[in-house]
Amino acid sequence: MLKALMMGLSLFMVACATTPPPQFYILEALSPVAEPPAAQAKNRQIGLGPISLPALLERKQIVTRSGNGVVNIAEFQQWAEPLKDNIAQVLRQNLSQRQPNNLIRAYPWSAYGTVDYRIIIDITRVDAELGQWTRLDVNWSVMSESTHTIIKNAHSTFQRKLDDSSYQAVVLGLSHLFSDFSDDLAQAIAEINGVRLD
Repeated sequence: MLKALMMGLSLFMVACATTPPPQFYILEALSPVAEPPAAQAKNRQIGLGPISLPALLERKQIVTRSGNGVVNIAEFQQWAEPLKDNIAQVLRQNLSQRQPNNLIRAYPWSAYGTVDYRIIIDITRVDAELGQWTRLDVNWSVMSESTHTIIKNAHSTFQRKLDDSSYQAVVLGLSHLFSDFSDDLAQAIAEINGVRLD
């Protein structure tokens, strides 16, 4: 009995020793290609959020696709923080770089007072196929906080080809997609201020 117990314990320890440690990833803000305009018609306080994600992505593991409706949940490839929080911070940093004359606050911003406008973001898809592509689909609206009226409704879709089949490539690709999305949001904010970015 003791011998069997010791053998079982040994097998368990070997299994634990061969289990790879999880790798942790984070999306990063990327600088804009062009410098933002030096001055704007009026400075604004812009609230970013709330942000919603598909329930499938409300997990620590990175989710990818492999075609025919098959999704893969990578047990050892994980986000270092909740994905929604990471996205909010990346978008806030990206917009702050692109709109330095406006104050960008991530939801909830009540501790800092009110905002002039809020950008409501509904992410319907953010995923990848290893070695192939990353994709981001977003429905978003700009709302006046004082009148609670929608100023702009839009849908943005972005896709990028991946250089290799690593998860690092997936995360970098997604960072680029959120940078592309930030360009759309920066343009919308600029139009509120009466400035064109192109």
